[in-house]
Amino acid sequence: MDLGLDGRAALVAASTSGIGLAIARTLAAEGADVSICGRDRARLARAHAEVDACGKGRVLATPVDLRDEDAAAAWVGRTAEEFGALHVVVTNSGGVPFGPVQDFAVAQYREAINDNLLPHVSLALAAAPHLAAAGWGRIVLITSESVRRPHPGSGLSSVARLGVLGFAQGLVHAFGASGVTVNVLAPGFHRTPILDRQYGRRVEERLAEVARGIPLGRIGRAEDLGALVCFLASDQAAFVTGSVLVADGGNSGGIG
Repeated sequence: MDLGLDGRAALVAASTSGIGLAIARTLAAEGADVSICGRDRARLARAHAEVDACGKGRVLATPVDLRDEDAAAAWVGRTAEEFGALHVVVTNSGGVPFGPVQDFAVAQYREAINDNLLPHVSLALAAAPHLAAAGWGRIVLITSESVRRPHPGSGLSSVARLGVLGFAQGLVHAFGASGVTVNVLAPGFHRTPILDRQYGRRVEERLAEVARGIPLGRIGRAEDLGALVCFLASDQAAFVTGSVLVADGGNSGGIG
């Protein structure tokens, strides 16, 4: 199936590893020009090489701290200038520490909002005029399954990421008439470096335990999310907007 992404200009935030890198690789494989960013220059260079090897499109790699709204907006502007347009924007951010709500101080909630909510806001607001100018745009905001079913063990994530849903709905109404769709992708457990760091030497044992509780019986692959983003960014998804797509192997236990 031709997704219509060949020659499109895409921007993927927090894309030097894990989910962000997998999304950037998949978009590149579909023929898109891809702009990636990260704070660590060495990891950014490695990610650039990986993404560049996936497709024929151009790859732009920029050091950016997404917590700096001016730097984030400048990255968006540079991407649009270098590629001549901007069509697909994938907002993404790093993870937050696990733990119940009572384990964190107010300052940590403030930090989580700054790290996990506001980057979505600054990137989408900076990108929306470019998408509207192109007359065709896709915004995909990456959160987590906690936006559908807040988990008692993910207090910071449940609080910070829920704000993305309200922001997304505002974008739907503000820019829909310009041909811009806005959707939220909410992944569950996927094998990424953050899980390796979290579980340490017991990672395989712990992931096997998690997998036993998931109806599909396995942990997701980051590439699975890359495929979903490509669909949401495609011509075929032109009438899909304002949705929250949960990709958790059935772990949230609900329909709708």
